Amino acid sequence: MNNPFTLTFGALPEHFISRPVMTNRILDDFLSERPSSGTYMITGVRGSGKTVMLTELSEKVRDRDEWVTVELNPEGDLMESLTAKLYNIEKVKPLFIKSKLSISFGGSGVSFERVDPGITSEVAIEKMLEIMSKHKKRLLVTIDEVSNNEYVRRFAHSFQILIRQKYPIYLVMTGLYENIYNLQNEKTLTFLYRAPRITLEPLNIRAVASNYASVFDLDSDESMRMAKLTNGYPFAFQLLGYIQWKHKGKSLDSLMPEYDQYLSEYVYDKIWHELSEKDKKVVLAICETEGFVKVRDLRDTLGMSSGLFSTYRDKLIRKGLVDISRYGYIGLLLPRFREYAIARNEYDNL
Repeated sequence: MNNPFTLTFGALPEHFISRPVMTNRILDDFLSERPSSGTYMITGVRGSGKTVMLTELSEKVRDRDEWVTVELNPEGDLMESLTAKLYNIEKVKPLFIKSKLSISFGGSGVSFERVDPGITSEVAIEKMLEIMSKHKKRLLVTIDEVSNNEYVRRFAHSFQILIRQKYPIYLVMTGLYENIYNLQNEKTLTFLYRAPRITLEPLNIRAVASNYASVFDLDSDESMRMAKLTNGYPFAFQLLGYIQWKHKGKSLDSLMPEYDQYLSEYVYDKIWHELSEKDKKVVLAICETEGFVKVRDLRDTLGMSSGLFSTYRDKLIRKGLVDISRYGYIGLLLPRFREYAIARNEYDNL
């Protein structure tokens, strides 16, 4: 039997913990007669399950007769890509042809054959959505790992026009918190600022333990021990399951060096590289205490005022690194990041 866990980011693994509350929140809104929002933003740290949630949502929508879905690459011309992909979807292409809408795609862009060569993608999309609306079809566009680049901004401007004209188009985007934050704060994209933002929290530890118990036939104590080592971090859930499957029969403690190495190489090195020196100083100060530390004590250790500390705390929250769920306390959120930060700091100062 193949390993049921995967280390591939974005792939829908055989075993994963779904987020039904968050997924159904978006789905129920889109399926309602008058959706409160046609746009949602999903954000979280690397490996938090953004792509998996987006894939699950897209599959649930695609299964409905009245819906079509299109996934776009944020690093390319999104309008050109949407035009080409939408026109060639089997569920709706016959509707376009029946309405005598024929589009050709060449190196210079798109054109309506026998109608108006050289027409823009925006107009082509409007005409297709108009036809879809007449046949009570809806379009869901998904964009994974967006950033505040020219392609995304141009698409967002066009999308804003389409929803203002009440076309049946919906949008879900995922991205790192900082990328979503920067995009939502673009002065000319105010509709994105108002779009609901869903921040992915850690998985339910009991759900993680239950999954491990089922896969590995473990008792409740051992499965809970495994689950706690993940801190509910989705990538860590996949990673620890992957390593445990690969080394069946070995003790959990013996797997920790490999677990740490994968966490480091796949995620933590990138996160650490993106931290400023002051960010790292705050993280290392948190590491001096195992678990949660009083914010007041931490500020004293760092010699920071309340206002200055809040600035760095908020930056670390946006990066998905710290946990402030306990009032007046702060701790690290990612599994074994304390061990990683201490070891990395020692290495950097050799």
